[in-house]
Amino acid sequence: MASMNGSTDFTRPFKDARWVDVVPRRVACPDLPPGVLLHAGPPLHGAPPAPLMNAAIQALLFDERAANPTEARDLLLRREVELRPAQDYAVVTPLAQVVAASMLLVVVQQQHEVCYAPVVEGPAPALRFGCAAPECVQRLSDYSVWLERSVAPHVRREPMAIDALVRTAITAGDECHARTGAANEALVSNLSGLDAGAAERLRANPAFVLPILMAAAAAAMRSRRCSVAAIGGNGVDFGLRYRGEPQWRQARAQAPRGVLFEGMKALTPLAAIGDSAVVDFCGLGGQALCVAPLLAAEWNAVLPADAVSRRNTIIDPDTGIVDAARVARSARAPLINLAILDQGGAAGLIGRGFYSPPLALFTPAR
Repeated sequence: MASMNGSTDFTRPFKDARWVDVVPRRVACPDLPPGVLLHAGPPLHGAPPAPLMNAAIQALLFDERAANPTEARDLLLRREVELRPAQDYAVVTPLAQVVAASMLLVVVQQQHEVCYAPVVEGPAPALRFGCAAPECVQRLSDYSVWLERSVAPHVRREPMAIDALVRTAITAGDECHARTGAANEALVSNLSGLDAGAAERLRANPAFVLPILMAAAAAAMRSRRCSVAAIGGNGVDFGLRYRGEPQWRQARAQAPRGVLFEGMKALTPLAAIGDSAVVDFCGLGGQALCVAPLLAAEWNAVLPADAVSRRNTIIDPDTGIVDAARVARSARAPLINLAILDQGGAAGLIGRGFYSPPLALFTPAR
């Protein structure tokens, strides 16, 4: 197991980061019109892929801006609803999940930076997998009401340190992206005053902690003044937005490489999607395979030879965050652990693996 010093201090980016609250998007982003939906990655230039369209339809149903999926689809096709990149508004969203105005967001603060991420309702079928199943909307609605009543008061009373969650997870062999069970258990254990029923419900949703880690990573990239201000995929393109640049740099994305689940191997994987790339950019996920031997073994056949040691080449030891200039000089892109979705939008989650962004994106910021 890697020692936690220098470039292997996995907690360094998250020092002073705290999960402090949960609020609806309309509170987090009061100037954002309710007719705007937020998606992962760079701007879309053309029609969204099927999983993202499913999620956008579900978001409109959740927000009660449409009475049924057909009406919601029509609103999107007529462009009466606008899709925008979530990270342009300090929001990070997992995989295909689209964020509507009434959706509940976790709030993470680090120094003067505040970032947000949507609550996830549980295992598949779920909105983040681009699932069209109608029960997902009700599940998220019920989960959000329960979370606001049973968990949020504890967080507001005693904000949670993110670096403690990361430290516990890394020690347990989880890299905090593809594997989040240890971090989620640490979160449950550290929620002071939580009753047994609430603790059990949080444990049943081991991905609950991931949006919190995502928001913390987004805040770290901002507060540490990382050269890259935003990174992610939208299921068509993968992109970066450099600090001080208003436009994203984007390139056509490929599907993650990895392992498809049994019964899913005939399906076509979707190109890389999700803002959870911020977690890997902050030294976890694909940059923490050295502490996740089970995951590294699972993907051994497709991982690059230097997968376990690559972080030492591309991480800035002062910040613990991937440095774009180091990536360009070494010609080694960061590894980003991602779930694999069905391109057709019907099967949802079909596997998990990793993605390497195009090196051409990592040119020095102007």
